[in-house]
Amino acid sequence: MSEVSVDNSRRNWLITSCAVGGAGAAAVAVPFVSSFSPSERAKAAGASIEVDISAIPPGEKITVEWRGKPVWIMRRTPAQLAALEKTESQVADPNSDRKAYPTPDYAKNKHRSIKPEVLVAVGICSHLGCSPVDKFQAGAQPSLPDDWQGGFLCPCHGSTFDLAGRVFKNKPAPDNLEVPPHMYLSDTVVLIGEDKKA
Repeated sequence: MSEVSVDNSRRNWLITSCAVGGAGAAAVAVPFVSSFSPSERAKAAGASIEVDISAIPPGEKITVEWRGKPVWIMRRTPAQLAALEKTESQVADPNSDRKAYPTPDYAKNKHRSIKPEVLVAVGICSHLGCSPVDKFQAGAQPSLPDDWQGGFLCPCHGSTFDLAGRVFKNKPAPDNLEVPPHMYLSDTVVLIGEDKKA
């Protein structure tokens, strides 16, 4: 009988030791495992953003930040939309067929947008990552052709883009400006970073 009680005592100590050790291991593992989940800052960096575009005047643009990139939202005038017809033969990739920056299907048109009047594009040149500047005024200007219809100029190496973000032929930039995934939540609110309802 005494032998059995000794074994039971050892067994109880063994169970207690294992339980305490398991609890200690769990206490150490929880912070370690939770460190694998992204931080709030990282979540925010990749999160979609909602932008109210109701206050953008025709012919102007605003810049917002998404995933650390400048995203341009421009409300084009009827005259600026008509100018896209004139640049069609001058741009390198009029149908956005190149694959370096795949263009969403809903932006594979001459406007490169869901709504013709609203351009949503990442404001980073596809050459070396500079940010092009606005050159909306049509006509001859320094560093631009005499028949300039308006668009964007990358001052670093002279790449030019029309008002749909399409790069002109024979320029250093290999591709059009990127069109990020986006969708409209209402007539005046665009969601950048998602293009499907979950």
